[in-house]
Amino acid sequence: MARDANDLARRLAREAEAVCRYYLSNGKRAGRYWVVGDVHNTPGRSMFVRLEESPKGAAGKWTDAATGEHGDLLDIIRECRGLRDFSEAAEEARRFLKLPHPEPQLDSKPVRSVAPTGSQEAARRLFAISSPIEGTLVETYLQRRGIAVARHGGSLRFHPRCYYRPDEHSSTETWPAMIARVTDLEGRITGAHRTWLDPDGFDRIRLGKAPIDTPRRAMGDLLGSAVRFGVVDDVLAAGEGIETMLSLRYVLPTLPMAAALSANHLSAMLLPSGLRRLYIARDADAAGDAVQATLTQRASAAGVEAIALSPRLGDFNEDLHIFGLETLQAALRLQLVPEDVARFLHSSTVGAE
Repeated sequence: MARDANDLARRLAREAEAVCRYYLSNGKRAGRYWVVGDVHNTPGRSMFVRLEESPKGAAGKWTDAATGEHGDLLDIIRECRGLRDFSEAAEEARRFLKLPHPEPQLDSKPVRSVAPTGSQEAARRLFAISSPIEGTLVETYLQRRGIAVARHGGSLRFHPRCYYRPDEHSSTETWPAMIARVTDLEGRITGAHRTWLDPDGFDRIRLGKAPIDTPRRAMGDLLGSAVRFGVVDDVLAAGEGIETMLSLRYVLPTLPMAAALSANHLSAMLLPSGLRRLYIARDADAAGDAVQATLTQRASAAGVEAIALSPRLGDFNEDLHIFGLETLQAALRLQLVPEDVARFLHSSTVGAE
């Protein structure tokens, strides 16, 4: 397997620019490098792929300056397409290179072409086939909820016709959807969260979500995982909803955050090693009180300082939407530890890309 991987990586390196143009189409060439947001083809300039061999390294090697991740072109194919293991990535690479299929081994197991419904594999594939949110209904939905700049770090995507089935007795429908990547502490995709959206507009009842019974659903394995915004160092803010945490991230653009998607999952969210302080962005309800108590106890047992962040209304997205950016900024200034005010709350960065 190692020999096969090395051979494919070398072949792909000879076609490095073609690989990048195909799999990282939202990037562009800059000198001897291909520049893009991340390995999932998000627009941006954080990730650099070397296109030509040089004293600095071989062609096809890449590094993401924002996360520290690195690898070769085979890794790009696997991550960009949301493939589960080497055999799937190798098959995709051979297809791109137009190589013949290898002779099947007698003890090999056939690769399933259809991922089980609701599985981690299905979640990875859904995220992989979705597109960046820029210029889509997702961006419009978030802006209308007061989040003018969605600093999601590649964790959100858009699917124009995402399947929705009300129940087992109903026919399948399709609606546009915001797709969120759920990952574990190592950054592996363990699930996906779907928010189906109304393509016809925004109203005060549904707040832009599709007119269906359950416009939010998760798939895959969620326990202990979360939708993550930014790379955690020693301080983290965690809460329930995606919109809640994106509202905080709008005000605190460099503070790493995690959305656990529900009160129960927030209580059980795994804490990263090296964490020194945890801000709990609680919702203003009974479940929020219970989460704060449970998570504070777990953090304390792990030697992590836990501090509650409390909204004036139901959650921080409501606060942002109703009171505005400056009022939310002022409220958070009073709740953060002074050193974190200086570190994360910069008025000059609010509203900036």
